[in-house]
Amino acid sequence: MQYRRLGSSDLDVSVIGLGGNTFGPPRLDAARSADCIARAAELGVNFIDTAVVYGEGHSEAFIGAAIAGRRSDWIIASKFNLARREPGESVRQRVLAHFETSLRRLRSDYIDLYQIHFKPLGVEDAEWLEVLDELVRAGKVRWVGCCNYAAWRHAGALATAAQHGWPRLVSSQNHYNLLRRHVEFETLPFCAERGQAFLPYFPLAGGFLTDKYVAGQPAPAGTRGAAGSPIVKSSRSEHNEAVQTRLKHWAHSHGRTLGELAVAWLLSHREIPSVIAGVSSPQQVEQNVRAADWQLSDAERAEVDAIAAWDGSDQLAEMRVP
Repeated sequence: MQYRRLGSSDLDVSVIGLGGNTFGPPRLDAARSADCIARAAELGVNFIDTAVVYGEGHSEAFIGAAIAGRRSDWIIASKFNLARREPGESVRQRVLAHFETSLRRLRSDYIDLYQIHFKPLGVEDAEWLEVLDELVRAGKVRWVGCCNYAAWRHAGALATAAQHGWPRLVSSQNHYNLLRRHVEFETLPFCAERGQAFLPYFPLAGGFLTDKYVAGQPAPAGTRGAAGSPIVKSSRSEHNEAVQTRLKHWAHSHGRTLGELAVAWLLSHREIPSVIAGVSSPQQVEQNVRAADWQLSDAERAEVDAIAAWDGSDQLAEMRVP
């Protein structure tokens, strides 16, 4: 397993991580989640990304149970959100409530990377950054990051933190894969210039960027697509199915799978320290780890970029934030 530094933090994360959005209902129960986490540990994975809302609130609890007694072996990223607050509930109250809930579920007294998941309009960054400053000073949070922030908003949060002497954000997490390349306009270059780690979610488009899917045919039984996954449904446009087919053929011509290509392509970006993919079995963990051994040459990267070239139009009809 290879490891990379997460932005300007002191965290060295495995280039393959675990996405906690599959742990808990409606996907994996506690036992199957634990099996995936155990296999990941055996293969050198040390990074798990979750959130207080994942798995109907069970993801963090399943993770906490699975790594009990081995907390120091793992780098855990989790998230709070400010959506749908109760009447009279302040930003401070919401952040602290989500944080304490996460700690209890994770069976931990600290979180390595604490991220704002999504923020409604009308909330100033200072309102949540100040609370995270207190948590960092208390040793309960090591580093802070953001999710679903455009480059201009991320820049504003960095400026606010610097103005007050609060902890500097070290990461940005956004939707990015071979079929969803919007962040290449501003967010990815911004992260490169500012030393921010970029963490892509939906790296496999919910499994659509794997060999399991064939253009024009129903989603295979047992897949997220067969279960009605919004990300798979929105990814399966006529244009994207054509691109997916060409990418699959290119990967196979190099003795690899499409899933391996999707992961290797992301890791060819120097801004990306880790690809955090959701899994449903230990075998999928193994497949993702195998992909990290494939280092695309500049020429190969250019060929793949040409196949998945994007004209700026929105090929996804809808997007569901994980």
